[in-house]
Amino acid sequence: MIIVYDSIVVIALMMLATMLAMLAGFGGRTAMKDPVFTGYLLLVWFLYLAWCWHQGGMTVGMRAWRVRIEDKHGRRPGWGVCALRFLVSLLSTILVGLGFLWSLADKGKRTWHDILSGTRLVRF
Repeated sequence: MIIVYDSIVVIALMMLATMLAMLAGFGGRTAMKDPVFTGYLLLVWFLYLAWCWHQGGMTVGMRAWRVRIEDKHGRRPGWGVCALRFLVSLLSTILVGLGFLWSLADKGKRTWHDILSGTRLVRF
């Protein structure tokens, strides 16, 4: 359910980012067809997640479900860890969600992006 909550925020951010791009004269761009525009939107998406993970340990969805992210030392993840986590989660999504489904078989309920970035989700 966390991903559903965060998807609403990300969609709103993508709409805002697109509007700002259009106002800046980049109208007519299409995500997934224009690599620069696609990269811009991915950067906005990453910055939202990484800032939430790094600064407060939680996104909006995580806050609603009383879950926070931490590294193996119990601290909020650094920017590099956030970047790795984001990139692996994209790979998981591209592979039809296999990295997310992995949590159903993992003893610690970890996804690929948690395993590879050394993070975990903790209820509070």
